[in-house]
Amino acid sequence: MDAVDALGWAGSVLLVWSVLQTRVLRFRVLNLVASVVLTIINAWYLVGLVRGRHDAETYDVVQVGVADAWLARVLTVHQDDVARFQPGFVRPGLDRVADAGRSAYLVVRGDETVGVVVLRAEAGEAHVELDWVVPRYRDFSPGEFVWRRSGLLDELGVRRLVTPPGMVGAYYHRLGFRREGDSYVLERA
Repeated sequence: MDAVDALGWAGSVLLVWSVLQTRVLRFRVLNLVASVVLTIINAWYLVGLVRGRHDAETYDVVQVGVADAWLARVLTVHQDDVARFQPGFVRPGLDRVADAGRSAYLVVRGDETVGVVVLRAEAGEAHVELDWVVPRYRDFSPGEFVWRRSGLLDELGVRRLVTPPGMVGAYYHRLGFRREGDSYVLERA
């Protein structure tokens, strides 16, 4: 446990202890001190989260086989959420013919899988079949990292990236994609 965690625990204990006080003045003083400590801790973590949000060191993209067991596990566990954002997506690894030309990538932070990308690329154009992030990381822009900073599109030789039509909650306009019908398109030099 580091000093920040210890201070956070101390603030939590102080907060609980404060509500056990029968004297109003003591309760208010202890509660105020605990609240200030916890506010400082939250500010510390918020600054770290916001700084790491656009840091290229925060995420990594790992290619996996379309029939990879961990990929299947992640997509099975989160299948309802995936279907909510990308209706009609069919999990890779179920049909060899459908999987031809597909590539799958896990977006990871440390040892935690935070997202999945499935592409079908050919002749310089890639079609996004899945671009999904676990709910707790949706505010942290892993998509920005995948499409702009990871080098994935360069490795694949992709000059044009097209999202599936009708994606729910699409964020692509913030990354320089343009709307084309029901899809978003990124033209790369």
